Amino acid sequence: MLAKNVLGNDLQCCSKKPLTGFYRDGFCNTGKGDSGNHVMASIMTEKFLKFTKLMGNDLTTPIPEFGFPGLKVGDRWCLCATRWNEAYRIGCAPPVVLEATHIKALKIVKLSNLIEMSHEKFNS
Repeated sequence: MLAKNVLGNDLQCCSKKPLTGFYRDGFCNTGKGDSGNHVMASIMTEKFLKFTKLMGNDLTTPIPEFGFPGLKVGDRWCLCATRWNEAYRIGCAPPVVLEATHIKALKIVKLSNLIEMSHEKFNS
């Protein structure tokens, strides 16, 4: 059985290149060991990448020993819901892909905020 997304449909893939997700399966799935709640399918922006680096989580520097390529603007990545929400509150949250954002994100983030930040609004 597939997990559900924030729209109540089957969870879609976030990214295979770079390979994302807590389980590195391309999906923003979560489970018992995922204390960070990596459920937000997001499209990286320069503003967000700078913000998260300032907050102590550098997502741009590759860490080959963990298979982490380092992210660049435009990459899709499963972010922690709390970090995304933190960025949203100060105006630098990256766009989200609703179809690939896990329903458990709604425990931390309001659906209205997700819809506001939907990548489709940025691409229209």
